[in-house]
Amino acid sequence: MTHTSKDDQWSTLDRDLNRLSRVEYATMHVSRPLVGVGISLAFIVIAALVAGLVTGVTPGMLFIVAAAAFGAYMALNIGANDVANNMGPAVGAQALSMTGAIVIAAICESAGALIAGGDVVSTISKGIIDPASVADARIFTWAMMSALLSAAIWVNIATWFSAPVSTTHAVVGGVLGAGVAAAGLTAVSWPTMGAIAASWVISPLLGGLIAAAVLAFVKWRIIYRDDKIAAARTWVPVLIGLMAATFAAYLALKGLKRVAEIDLPTALTIGLGVGVACYLAATPMIRRQSRGLENRNKSLKTLFAVPLVISAALLSFAHGANDVANAVGPLAAIVHAQQFGAFAGEVAIPVWVMIIGAFGISFGLMLFGPRLIRIVGSQITKLNPMRAYCVALAAAITVIVASWLGLPVSSTHIAVGAVFGVGFFREWHAERRARQINRSRPPARRLAAEERRRRKLVRRSHFMTIVAAWVVTVPAAALLSAGLFHALSLIPV
Repeated sequence: MTHTSKDDQWSTLDRDLNRLSRVEYATMHVSRPLVGVGISLAFIVIAALVAGLVTGVTPGMLFIVAAAAFGAYMALNIGANDVANNMGPAVGAQALSMTGAIVIAAICESAGALIAGGDVVSTISKGIIDPASVADARIFTWAMMSALLSAAIWVNIATWFSAPVSTTHAVVGGVLGAGVAAAGLTAVSWPTMGAIAASWVISPLLGGLIAAAVLAFVKWRIIYRDDKIAAARTWVPVLIGLMAATFAAYLALKGLKRVAEIDLPTALTIGLGVGVACYLAATPMIRRQSRGLENRNKSLKTLFAVPLVISAALLSFAHGANDVANAVGPLAAIVHAQQFGAFAGEVAIPVWVMIIGAFGISFGLMLFGPRLIRIVGSQITKLNPMRAYCVALAAAITVIVASWLGLPVSSTHIAVGAVFGVGFFREWHAERRARQINRSRPPARRLAAEERRRRKLVRRSHFMTIVAAWVVTVPAAALLSAGLFHALSLIPV
């Protein structure tokens, strides 16, 4: 007969507890994604209940309740996918922690949506469908519900595959598919669709070229100078002033529609005034901040960190002001059609509808945003505060240039294109320097051309995935929408 001491009993129990603890940890890790799904479903149900309570018992109540659920679902997906473009570079550059980025983005996105989200929204997105073809309230309601749900499903699929896509283009595709299903190909404004298709190419190229140009300037005037700190004292305030001017013009043009309708010359004048004021304020601040810093690149990163965080917050505010319409625009149109029994070219956005959009974007960001933030911020190319600052500045400048040229562009394509632009510029620059160094070395110590080509600074797998997702977005959303329209039309009402 064996005897077990108390110490042996406790050690056995400890081992068992340790095994149980590991099982619990594994269970929590596996079930963690389900928590986000559960909270999302609860939010969708609450949005539907709020819609039912606000509208009351009316003939079109069920349509409004269903549309509110679809709108909440779309808002969650916008937060999960689109917001990464604004916060990804700041997180990748380690100027912000993931938690800090999510908090700032949630506050600024909600503020942008609620403060400057606009009072009215165009019910036929980007004018791609002839309004007369869907003038019947019932057909119009099915078309908008199909467009909204198909766009949300496609953005959800893209997020699952870690591909940042344009939610605006997803909504455009949804409206296109529903319009064709409802009224045929003749209802589509094909020149408008051609302009939108051109923006797939123009947006990322323009963003990438401007980001590369800004990074080249930073390297030329600051990083490769003998006295980097002295160069930074001269040029960082200029870059801050340029950033402030660009964002002031951007917000005046795009983010203050509810306050006032501002044309491009007025927006540029406002931007110039704000830029000069910020330059004058930044000059003594950078001088104080740069005292005692060592003459190396690591010191420069601290000077760009705060402007980068501010630019990310401003981008989020402007995004909330503009892109919340992708979630609530079709919903507001459905509410109007059901309450008044007729189609309208523009409709007012009820406050409760805007709140659903704002909160949905914030919840989507908090629950599912980190995955795309990491992709954009650190897995396409390596970013530091200087490179990330170039991305943010390029995004704002590109929107201003596109507005001046009258081009329809996507903020998602611009921001991600700017990240690619920075990465490909780094590759070109590194290859150029390697060739120069090789020429000065003896043949035995030279780096082989094959080895130089192998040292890529942009992940090609992400590049191909993202470009493919961009190309597929409009046709995929259109096909989904057309199928949903035919399915919904079979429902007896």
